[in-house]
Amino acid sequence: MLKPQVSRQPNSTGTHLLFQKPFIQGSRHASLFLTSASNFKIESKKHFRVSFKPTKIKAVASLTEESTAIKVKAVVTVKQTIGGLMTSVGIERGLDDIKDLLGKTLLLELVSAELDPKTELEKPTIPAFAHRIGGQVVEGDVRYEAEFEVPLNFGEIGAISVENEHHKEMFLQDIVLDGLPHGTVNITCGSWVHSKYDNDRKRIFFTNKSYLPSETPSGIRRLREEELVLLRGNGQGQRKTDDRIYEYDVYNDLGNPDKKPELARPVLGGKEHPYPRRCRTGRPRCETDPSSEKRVGAFYVPRDEAFSEMKQLTFSAKTVYSLFHALVPSIGNVIVDANVGFPYITAIDSLFSEGIEMPPLSKETVWKEVMPRLFKVIAGGADVLRFEIPKPMERDKFFWFKDEEFARQTLSGLNPYSIKLVKEWPLKSELDPEIYGPPESAITSELLEAEIGGITRVEKAIRERKLFILDYHDLLLPFVSKVRELEGTTLYGSRTLFFLTPEGTLRPLAIELTRPQMDGKPQWKQVFTPNYHSTGCWLWRLAKAHVLAHDSGFHQLVSHWLRTHCVTEPYIIATNRQLSVMHPIYRLLHPHFRYTMEINSLARESLINADGIIETSFSPGKYCMEICSAAYDKLWRFDREALPNDLISRGMAIEDLTAPHGLNLTIEDYPFANDGLYLWDAIEQWVSDYVNHYYPESGLVASDAELQAWWTEIRTVGHADKKDEPWWPELKTRHNLIDIITTIIWVTSGHHAAVNFGQYPYAGYFPNRPTIARAKMPTEDPTDEEWKSFLEKPEAVLLATFPSKLQATRVMAVLNVLSNHSPDEEYIGEEIEQAWEDDPIIKAAFEKFSGRLKMLEGIIDERNANPKLLNRHGAGIVPYELLKPFSKPGVTGKGVPNSISI
Repeated sequence: MLKPQVSRQPNSTGTHLLFQKPFIQGSRHASLFLTSASNFKIESKKHFRVSFKPTKIKAVASLTEESTAIKVKAVVTVKQTIGGLMTSVGIERGLDDIKDLLGKTLLLELVSAELDPKTELEKPTIPAFAHRIGGQVVEGDVRYEAEFEVPLNFGEIGAISVENEHHKEMFLQDIVLDGLPHGTVNITCGSWVHSKYDNDRKRIFFTNKSYLPSETPSGIRRLREEELVLLRGNGQGQRKTDDRIYEYDVYNDLGNPDKKPELARPVLGGKEHPYPRRCRTGRPRCETDPSSEKRVGAFYVPRDEAFSEMKQLTFSAKTVYSLFHALVPSIGNVIVDANVGFPYITAIDSLFSEGIEMPPLSKETVWKEVMPRLFKVIAGGADVLRFEIPKPMERDKFFWFKDEEFARQTLSGLNPYSIKLVKEWPLKSELDPEIYGPPESAITSELLEAEIGGITRVEKAIRERKLFILDYHDLLLPFVSKVRELEGTTLYGSRTLFFLTPEGTLRPLAIELTRPQMDGKPQWKQVFTPNYHSTGCWLWRLAKAHVLAHDSGFHQLVSHWLRTHCVTEPYIIATNRQLSVMHPIYRLLHPHFRYTMEINSLARESLINADGIIETSFSPGKYCMEICSAAYDKLWRFDREALPNDLISRGMAIEDLTAPHGLNLTIEDYPFANDGLYLWDAIEQWVSDYVNHYYPESGLVASDAELQAWWTEIRTVGHADKKDEPWWPELKTRHNLIDIITTIIWVTSGHHAAVNFGQYPYAGYFPNRPTIARAKMPTEDPTDEEWKSFLEKPEAVLLATFPSKLQATRVMAVLNVLSNHSPDEEYIGEEIEQAWEDDPIIKAAFEKFSGRLKMLEGIIDERNANPKLLNRHGAGIVPYELLKPFSKPGVTGKGVPNSISI
């Protein structure tokens, strides 16, 4: 459910200066050399590109008559933004226009990478003002030009400092120097530069050559270190929107006790509720609960982590904000009764055929402009919210009703991370029987053997690895009594068993639902099986609805939010605090972190907050995030986030170094695993080539101070509640580093794609994956009237169990928007980072990586066309394409973006 439509923003690489004279650190990109006059030749230019395609405007360098200096012209590209530099009005705008006319828009200063050999001090910088080139605006870009006289003994240029003379911040895209002895150099900035009137600290942007800490040129070593100090902040005060500070805090801003006492929520992070850390905002504490932070003002993210305001990105950002702040509230205004359900099954279809007429909005927020895929204009000009028919329903209207599809989707649906092999028998809970009742499962060998049809015994099926389970019993059971105190929902602990057929498909055998002893009542549990009698058949359908609600909640709270968005935020914070932008590992990881912190802040604001979309639409209600915390405490391990280790831990694979990918799958036709392992191997090979290039010896890993501090901070601060766990990998060798980086990249790309982009296809028709079960089973302590109502109209009981019309419509709208690819989505292996392209070895490694991903495209197509692979091919079955690397704008169900941008 979490993925905003955002376009790619250039690398955020700039930094502030910590001292009064011009510099401190910023970007990372191509090295510039100035040599003696005898080495200066007029040759064909060699272009070094960094994060953007080279601009067509070039700066020119030439020798002065005295041949003691080179005249170097530079061109600066500033992105035109909405509401920013080019659209501001008033007195300040007039003053800025005068600055442009006077040629004093930006003050640039070249910084030498070398110390003065005589004084062993930093060389003086070379300043020049940049002036706007005519009134030229090219594709939304504004260009400025500066000219420097650079002495021949200045040495390699290590960085450029920038001071913004305007009254408004600018988005600096790149700086181009041309005519240098070694050719044209583009320095990508990709960062907001504040006005000197707001902050007199200058910004520094480094060239694109990567350095390990010990290799940093002496002239910029201090800048590298001071930049990291700046980004770490001091842990004091409230963060402002233009800050670039990365600090840690607990999740103490989900509740709003000052507004209403019932909106109070526990702090996540700490001994009682273990949880990863988020980025600190520093807002004031609540008056009624000093442990919680006020939900006032903006949800801070560091300036360059925020969605861009550039013109080509505004549609995507506007879509997300309109979804949370306009569409979702408006649905609540149209559907007044929050509890009303659908009167009959076919009434659900009206959401796709007739739609819901929406109220007129202001000109600033027009439905059909912001979310054209959701809205249609009907006679009279009214806007109608009308959903697209999800692909599975389009192929087979009754797909959601079928047991075989219920089972198939555990392997190739929206949540392929929960299915596990049954390794022990009989099934038994690990919870305290004094609190929750007898731990033994009611699912017996006799019952399962009858369902299997007598072809094997349970013990043999377990030995042959043919019995599988969705197990939400111990995770959910401790919350059942609390959830049942809430209105309009209920909860059970559940177990669902499947049998692997000779055809390689799964067949559901039994569902067990359990209520713990509570309210003076003994424990209640019952097993439901597929049935050919009408009463048993309807009970089975109702039991499936409960299990699907459990699986939907686990998917959204754990497989998706926790295991991708939430655990990644500490990686991002530590990367910016401990790895210089010049560090090769920073450059490797940075493309996989774009916009994740911004979408996480939006989630805290509107999705996972008290009374937000998750709480009001999923079974656990106000306890959703406490269950998420419990899952982090009991289930999350970094080492098992690696796909091969995850599969092995769930019994879905056995290690075999002679087999493809080093594993034998327990279920050979496991689409998620088959495609995922190929993608994992491709990522691992790319990371190996990259790491081995920059760390030719393993000893360099152990001696890399920044790298060691980064990994230590992730473990002991970002994931502080698990800092003492023995399973954390060591970071001593290249192999250790490759494993860690591959895991992080997999989580942000393949894992996230597998659980995000299928949301609307598989959950858009909500009976297939209801998010909530609102009513208990009719067999649990029924009154005579309840049982009679069930017998007379079981469909009504199922509809009363399904989400209400308001809940379903809200969730469908959110899934429709957030599971689509934005027009400028950046897919893994598609576009090379320009810093990588400058190095022939890294460029070749990336091209090999990209080539393997293109091969995966074809392999997936072949697999989907193979009639022997019944879990991804067959009548009415949607091909499994969630891990197909590339996609098109607006398409759901395929494509692996670089980062968790939604």
